[in-house]
Amino acid sequence: MTTRSSTDAARVIPEATVARLPVYLRALTALADSGIRTCSSEDLATAAGVNSAKLRKDLSYLGSYGTRGVGYDVDYLRYQIAREIGVTQDWPVVIVGIGNLGHALANYSGFRSRGFRVVALLDAAESVVGQSVAGVVVRPFDHLEEIVREHDVAIGVIATPAVAAQDVADRMVAIGITSILNFAPAVVAVPEGVDVRKVDLSIELQILAYHEQRKANGAEAAATDGGAA
Repeated sequence: MTTRSSTDAARVIPEATVARLPVYLRALTALADSGIRTCSSEDLATAAGVNSAKLRKDLSYLGSYGTRGVGYDVDYLRYQIAREIGVTQDWPVVIVGIGNLGHALANYSGFRSRGFRVVALLDAAESVVGQSVAGVVVRPFDHLEEIVREHDVAIGVIATPAVAAQDVADRMVAIGITSILNFAPAVVAVPEGVDVRKVDLSIELQILAYHEQRKANGAEAAATDGGAA
């Protein structure tokens, strides 16, 4: 595990920047896989889908890793971002709720390549317990405490129906899990010191529907104005 200096620990990076760092890491990984060793801020910004001024501002919180006239060393910057967000080490993860979404998450190969290791799949349904998903046998939800203690799990993923999400979150918090990724269509309440990230696919689709509607209304208005002219 990387040891941080007191200066690193005291540095506060804005949440909006933290949210973009994994995007930069993904873009840098793609560049490295393509054989690119150095890139400009403009090239990296384009690959990440942000403007270059925002990217330079975000990276300034990490330190100065670019060279004027040369750009960024892709591998070095990739390591520095990975170190900053904590994925240079192996994070054990437990997934609770092995329905369709839980199956998909368990089979997602990107976890391992990005620093996360799924150590257990849990479900409360007897019909699911004992099944093998992605090479991992589903265990009873009651085994959560034992698994967290055995693997020192700090990150839990909730993929249950909405009605069970709060109970699962409460159980996770009670046994020491301090970060939760919630895919259930419900808001869960947690105490201070516990971080929750909510992923709601239906909300994302509704946002896209809003933009589609705006585009359709705009096209209709333009057609009307053109006909009136």
